[in-house]
Amino acid sequence: MSKFKNDLAIIIVNYNTRQLLDDCLDSIYRADSPKGGLQVVVVDNASTDDSMEMVAKKYPSAISIKNSENLGFAKANNIGVNAADARYVLFLNSDTVIKRYSLVKPLKYLKTHPRVGAVTIKLYLKDGSIDYDNHRGYPTPWASISKFLGLAKLFPGSIFFNSYHLGFRKLDKIHQIPVAAGSYLMMPTKLFKDIGMWDETYFFYGEDIDLCYRINEAGYKIIYYPKVSTLHLRGASSGLRKENAKTAVSNKAHKIKLAKASAEAWKIFYQKFYSKRYPFFVTALVLAGMTIKGRLRVWKYQLGK
Repeated sequence: MSKFKNDLAIIIVNYNTRQLLDDCLDSIYRADSPKGGLQVVVVDNASTDDSMEMVAKKYPSAISIKNSENLGFAKANNIGVNAADARYVLFLNSDTVIKRYSLVKPLKYLKTHPRVGAVTIKLYLKDGSIDYDNHRGYPTPWASISKFLGLAKLFPGSIFFNSYHLGFRKLDKIHQIPVAAGSYLMMPTKLFKDIGMWDETYFFYGEDIDLCYRINEAGYKIIYYPKVSTLHLRGASSGLRKENAKTAVSNKAHKIKLAKASAEAWKIFYQKFYSKRYPFFVTALVLAGMTIKGRLRVWKYQLGK
């Protein structure tokens, strides 16, 4: 077995989120750290604020990597992993605030369950509600249609209508889920590399569903571990979520770019994994719905709303 210098490496991708990043890093270094060593890697996607100057000044032990252009979430994370030296890796958003045991307890669970390929924890939003994007099923045609038509919101506890966010599961119990969000995803570094790392075809959104799909296909479980929790200021960096739209650091041009990438992500996933699984007309219908929804979202930001 190869030797690693650290037990855990935390990879954070940053784009103009100086204050969020500062709060995130501060929470990491205040939390209980793995006895085998903790490494923090910040990969900056060509920010125009002083994010990286802040990191160098306040957190000199962190590895800082500054890209000359915005390479997207997937590629930047891959760069971070390649610069790290740890047995396990945690992909973490800069808009999260880690709690005391949010690192060591999930890591212990991962170490003691060899058939578990990834662990995530309970993420809660600014208003105290659960971040259901971190507790998902696959975007099958029916799950996608139910979500887009609002049936999942209308019947949140239904296994039939809300199979995407798994609203019928008990969120206070440790259990297996198909998909966790890239905002907090911990897994063995070797497995991550063995299954091909993040798919860099995705720029933003969708890459976490893709990665989780490949973890499951490799025969490993993804576990939702709600014994610890972390605050997620969802959308605070992108500005695409209404709960943080007014305080988001993202500008109009960036919001439009991310909205386009979000719509494209669904197409990439469907064409990669579902195009041969379902009849052509089913896939075409879902992709048409995604295209319309994506264009409406782009127009919304183009109009400045």
